[in-house]
Amino acid sequence: MPVKYELVIKGGRVVDPQQGIDDDRDVAITGDRVAAVDPTIDAGPETEVIDARGKLVTPGLIDVHVHVYSGVSHYGIEPDPHCLRQGATTVYDAGSSGADTFAGFKKYVIDVSATRIKAYLHISSQGMLNPDIGELTDLRYADVARAVRMCEENRDDIVGIKIRMSRALVGENGLESLKRAREVCDATGLSLMVHPNGSPVSFARIMDELRAGDVCTHCYHSSDTGILDDDDKVRPEARRAAARGVLFDVGHGQGSFVYSVADAALAQDFRANTISSDLHRYNLHGPVYSLATTASKFLQLGWTLNEVIEKVTSGPARTRGVLGKVGTLKPGACADVAIFELQTGTFEFRDAKDELRIGEQKLVPVLTLRDGKPYAPDDGHPHHPHQPHHHHH
Repeated sequence: MPVKYELVIKGGRVVDPQQGIDDDRDVAITGDRVAAVDPTIDAGPETEVIDARGKLVTPGLIDVHVHVYSGVSHYGIEPDPHCLRQGATTVYDAGSSGADTFAGFKKYVIDVSATRIKAYLHISSQGMLNPDIGELTDLRYADVARAVRMCEENRDDIVGIKIRMSRALVGENGLESLKRAREVCDATGLSLMVHPNGSPVSFARIMDELRAGDVCTHCYHSSDTGILDDDDKVRPEARRAAARGVLFDVGHGQGSFVYSVADAALAQDFRANTISSDLHRYNLHGPVYSLATTASKFLQLGWTLNEVIEKVTSGPARTRGVLGKVGTLKPGACADVAIFELQTGTFEFRDAKDELRIGEQKLVPVLTLRDGKPYAPDDGHPHHPHQPHHHHH
């Protein structure tokens, strides 16, 4: 008797860096788990089949920097249409909520979205609420005890603390806020994510506070408190931080990914650990669009497909301690699967300074499975033109 599977994704090019697979494979799913990945899997009469011939099949993508607290944070967007339906099954909200607003984020977003959402809690208890008032310009918002309590009460949902070090956001309180963020992380054992752009505190001083597992996001941004010195050389502090396990993340965003910085860093072999979008309300319709589009820019920069997929699947999963559950198609993993067309042609990609580069390849989401359930891209039409054909035998 052949094994009965509920669903088989047939004939796709499976790229699963964690398992070292880049080859045509069938992927079988039972319930909410991957059941098998083999060259050919016989589908029984009851099995649903997704025809993925000519398509790319990867683990569901992981985006370690998004803003999905819609309606409360001014940055917030809806996670399911913009993350899950675009191939990103697991996302990390980077500080949209703080201790004053996290309970609502959990109740109204995390707990009711199909996208798997984890949170970095902002050290400012108001989170990222108001576009005109820097969240740390009043130091009373940087309440260590309240942040610690919120982290301890929400261990399943909160993975770390976020701080944005830009002048307009910290005012005179940069160093003190950073020390308080460090204190919360030391007390809880959680990691710290720092946005270092345009800071009154030097890059070297910011790096001093980061430990293994902490994250420096926006790593290819162009301010004077970034990874490059005035001569476009990678700063020794950045290399030392990377050597001791500090993670460098792309966090493209509206203003935080610049081709010339990436070119200089990559020429000196300073490579990001994770590719993330920093997707939010102000970059959703350009220059970011989605994590898949962000990943496509790194194909244009000369990274191999396997490396790019690694930086949005097993790489982030490993650094967040969840590899095996997600970030892989290993049997037993969550049935989070992304199916793409790797389109070839002429594609326009712009950075945060509106520099145009032409790419020859683009990852275009076709269908995403989350816990084995299918989600087509949401383009406002009931039937997406690229959706693969479903049929029963």
